[in-house]
Amino acid sequence: MDRQTALDAATAQFDSGAFLEVLARRVAYRTESADPRRAGDLREYLTAELVPDVEGLGFTARVVENPVSPGHPFLVAHRSEGAGRRVLTYGHGDVQPAHPEQWRAGLDPWRVVVEGDRWYGRGVADNKGQHTVNLVALEQVIAARGGRLGYDVTLLLDMGEESGSPGLSELCASSSDELAADLLIGSDGPRVAADRPTVFLGSRGSMNLTFRVTAREAAHHSGNWGGVLSNPATVLVNALSSLVDGAGRLLVEGLRPTPVPEPVRAALRRIDVDQGPDSPAVDPGWGEPGLSPSERLYAWNTLELLAMTAGDPDAPVNAIPPSARAHCQLRFVVGTDHARVPELLRAHLDAAGFPSVQVEVEHTMAATRTDPDDPWVAWTLASLERSTGVTPALLPNLGGSLPNEPFALTLGLPTVWVPHSYPGCAQHAPDEHLPTALVRESLQLMAGLWWDLGEPGAPWPTHP
Repeated sequence: MDRQTALDAATAQFDSGAFLEVLARRVAYRTESADPRRAGDLREYLTAELVPDVEGLGFTARVVENPVSPGHPFLVAHRSEGAGRRVLTYGHGDVQPAHPEQWRAGLDPWRVVVEGDRWYGRGVADNKGQHTVNLVALEQVIAARGGRLGYDVTLLLDMGEESGSPGLSELCASSSDELAADLLIGSDGPRVAADRPTVFLGSRGSMNLTFRVTAREAAHHSGNWGGVLSNPATVLVNALSSLVDGAGRLLVEGLRPTPVPEPVRAALRRIDVDQGPDSPAVDPGWGEPGLSPSERLYAWNTLELLAMTAGDPDAPVNAIPPSARAHCQLRFVVGTDHARVPELLRAHLDAAGFPSVQVEVEHTMAATRTDPDDPWVAWTLASLERSTGVTPALLPNLGGSLPNEPFALTLGLPTVWVPHSYPGCAQHAPDEHLPTALVRESLQLMAGLWWDLGEPGAPWPTHP
C-alpha cells in the first residue's frame, strides 16, 4: 500500500456516501453544551457514538469527568504502538444552541439536509464534521498501512468548547504525562476561503467585559430633572468613545499591541480577508490605520461593542434612566498582557474623567501562536500541498478564539490547526453548512497528513 491508496480510500468514503452517513448520525445528537438539559446527550455522544468508533480503530477510550463543570465530560483515547513518537489531536462534540425556529424552511438543525453542493445541519462545520473528517481519514491510513501507523495517537474530545471549555486547562495540567506529545494537530475554525487549504498556529485571545454605570435606584422625569441629574447612558457612551473612536481604532495605549512581528507580517502578505458570496464586504476605512485588512484581523487588537442598554429601548419613557450597561469583547494577539487589562482600563477611564464607569471581566481566553518559523509548520504545509497540488495558506493565528492555551502553554506543544470549514459557514448561526467539495478535499488532506507522519525512516521535525 502507498500514500495514494490512503488518499483514494478516504475519497471513496465521501463518494460512496459512507462519510455522510456517519456525519448525519452524529448531527442527530442534540449536544448543546449551553443547555443543562442536554447533559445526557453530551455524555451519550461520547459513550454511544465516539467510544465504539475509536475502539474499532485500536484506541483504548474512556470518558473523563470534568473537574470544573460536571455536565461537560471529555473523551480521552489512546492508540499506542510504542513508536516513541506521539501526536495529540483535539476536537469538540458540543454545538451552539440550535434555535430551530430561525432556520429557513426545509432545514432542520438536527438532520443533515443535502441541497446541491452543500450539507446543512448544526455541527456539520463546528465541530462534528471536522473531527469526523480527521477520524475517517485516520481510519483509512490505518487500513492502508496494514493496521499500523508508525506513531502513537491520543484523541482528546471536549464536550464544553462552545461554553468556554471549562475544565480543559485543569485536565491538561493534571494529566500532562498522559497527554504528552510531540505535536498537537487540531481542526476547528475556518479556512481563509472555501477553496484554499489553510494552516493556522493559534488564535487571538478574547476577553468579555461589561461596562456599567449606576447613578441611582430609580428613573426620574427628564423634563423635571434633565440638566441637574447625570445620565448614566450619556456617561457610558462617552466613556466607550474614549476607548474606541468612531472608525474602530483602539485608543487605550496599553492595549495596543507592539508592531506586527516580521514573520507574521510576511505570512499575512499572502492572505486576503475572505470576500466570498456568503461573507460581508470589508469596510475599508475601519480599524487601525496603516495596516492591511489581514493585519487588522489577524495581528491586531480590537475592542468590539456587542450590546448595550439603558431604560427600555422597546418602550422608552420620558425619564432619565438610573443605570446603563454595555457588553464588549476584546480580541487580542500574542504579546498582550491580558492579566493587566482591567488595570489598564481602570486607569484610562479615570484619566478620561469617567470614574463612575465600572469594569467587570466575565471570561478570558489567552492568545497563542506557534512561531511561523517552527519546523513543524513547513512540514505541515508541504504535506498538504503534496496531497492536492494547491499551496495552502498560512495564518499565524486565527482571528477568532479557541482553547489552544492548554496545549501551547500548559503542555508546551507546537500547535498546528488544519481547519475544514470556511468563513461563510454560519457555524454559530441558523443554516450552518459545509460545501461538499471542501469536505472531500479535507479527507484527502488529512489522509495525506496522517500518512506522512508515519513515513518510514523520515525524521520528525524538532520543535525548538
